[in-house]
Order: sequence, then structure tokens, then C-alpha cells
Amino acid sequence: MTDTALLELDDISVHFPIGGGLFGRATGLVRAVDGVSLRVRRGQTVALVGESGCGKSTVGYTALGLQAPTAGAVRLDGADLAAMTPAQRRGLARRMQIIFQDPGSALNPRMRIGDSIAEPLRIHTRLSARERRVRVGALLEQVGLRPEHADRMPDAFSGGQRQRIVIARALTLEPELIVCDEAVSALDVSIQSQILNLLLDLQQRLGLAYLFISHDLSVVHHVADQIAVMYLGRIVEMAPAETLFATPRHPYTKALLSAAPRPDPAALSRRTLLTGDLPSPANPPAGCNFVTRCPVARPACGHDDPALLPVARDHEVACPYAEA
Repeated sequence: MTDTALLELDDISVHFPIGGGLFGRATGLVRAVDGVSLRVRRGQTVALVGESGCGKSTVGYTALGLQAPTAGAVRLDGADLAAMTPAQRRGLARRMQIIFQDPGSALNPRMRIGDSIAEPLRIHTRLSARERRVRVGALLEQVGLRPEHADRMPDAFSGGQRQRIVIARALTLEPELIVCDEAVSALDVSIQSQILNLLLDLQQRLGLAYLFISHDLSVVHHVADQIAVMYLGRIVEMAPAETLFATPRHPYTKALLSAAPRPDPAALSRRTLLTGDLPSPANPPAGCNFVTRCPVARPACGHDDPALLPVARDHEVACPYAEA
């Protein structure tokens, strides 16, 4: 793994206007993403973790060029996606793919899985029908299925098998980067571990980079090299995985970690419970975004907007009162 960034998100923001005003004018903004910077190197897994509604999936779609940023830049190998020609943007499908949360919705129920997997080949390559079928069989074997499964419909498979099919389709054009958008959250725990192991094995064999989006820190513990914790459109803590689990600094990160299931009953008494719901990105709190739920908030937090600053080597936190 080199230090060269394959994917760079440079201070990106994604704001959606709220309509309904006079003559359809915008009456406000939903700040889905508000100044996020990330780097994903080749062969690396960067996990983006946070509650539902924090904007992490929007970051993933923006990274793929499916959502245009309101501000900031997305670069692939140093090339700005916004400056690409239409032909270059079409070519992004070869280099970047996505694995969605629900494999059932990601597959056409009226299409044989072999045709679903081969569709990118039909659109982006000049392979013959026979060559496409051979490629599909090899992909199915790569994800732990059999070539003859290509003739079956999606409803003939379990949820875990369907996710393997979705992974095979994501690999069809031999991408360098895959965005995993809650790729295991719809699966049983025992199946989750199988899919995570498959993704790790494919990464080692193919040199893939992952942007792994999840609401569950325990899921990303053993797959991520770097973890970014996101709250209400912003990254509040970022560190190597082992560092973040050993010495979390931000109170929100500590709350997420304490909520993870543990076999120790005594751990229940040590949980950090957050009160209230995630505020609306259309009306974020003044000052620190986390101030309304923070168990250690101080008066200054209501008007000071903390920046993401280093507290140790490769460890950044957006809280001036963060403690190890």
C-alpha cells in the first residue's frame, strides 16, 4: 500500500435547498454534508461511521460522482471529477463501484443473475456473449458461488448469497475503489462475518480500496485501516482503527463505542447514554453540532464551532475538551 491517495475528498459540502416559498424559492438549506475531507489510499479501507441521517451515504455518492458537491472537490488519482469530460465520467464506472445495503433491492427480480452481472460488460466492453458468460462464471466462483448459478433468478438465493452476487457485479469491470454502503447491515450477524471476510480476501487478492460506510463501529473494527466518525454532516474524529478503539477522544465516539454489544454484563453500567435525537441538518445547533446531546458540554460549546485538529499522530478530533 503506497502513500498516494487514490481518492481525495477536499472540504466537500452537499447542501439541498428546501422549497415551498413564494414562486418556489428556497426557504432554507439541508446541510447533508458540511466540510468533509478524506483520503483513501490504494489497498486501504477507510470506514465512515455514524448514526442514520448523519450524511455518510451522501459522502459515498459524492465520491462516486453520483452527487455533485455544493462546494469542495473530489479527486481520483489527482483528477478533479468536476473537470472531467462526459467520456471521462462514463469511464469512472470502470474504476469505482458501489455495494448497496439491500441486495434484494439492488438486483432486478425479473433478470437472471448472470445477466445482471454481465450488464456492465455489455455496456462498457466489446466482449462477445460467450466471453461475457465465461467472465460471469469466474466472478461467481470468486465470491463463493458456482457458475451454473448464473441461470437462476434472485429469489432463488438467500440474503447472504444475493449480497455475494452484488459483490460479483461490483467486480465486473475490475474497479480500483468500491464504496460499501452499509454492505452488511441487512444481513444476520453470522452472515455478516462471512461477507466481511470475503471483502477482506478480495482486497488482498485484487488490491482494492474500500470506502466502508456503516452505523456500527463493531462491524468495521477488524476491516478498517482508518476510521472517520461523522455527526450531522461533519467528521468529529478520525484516527487509525486501533488508535480509535484504544483511545477514543470525542464524546460522540465514546458513546458509539459504549453502545456496541459486549459479552461483559458489567459493561452495561459503563455505557454513555445520549439523550435526544439527531438534530435536523436543516436547522443545526449553534456552535458545536453535538452540543445538544453532549454529556460534557460547556457554555462555550454553544457558540464556538470546533475545527478538526490533531491531538496525536494521525489522530484528529473536533473538540477542544476531548480527553483520552
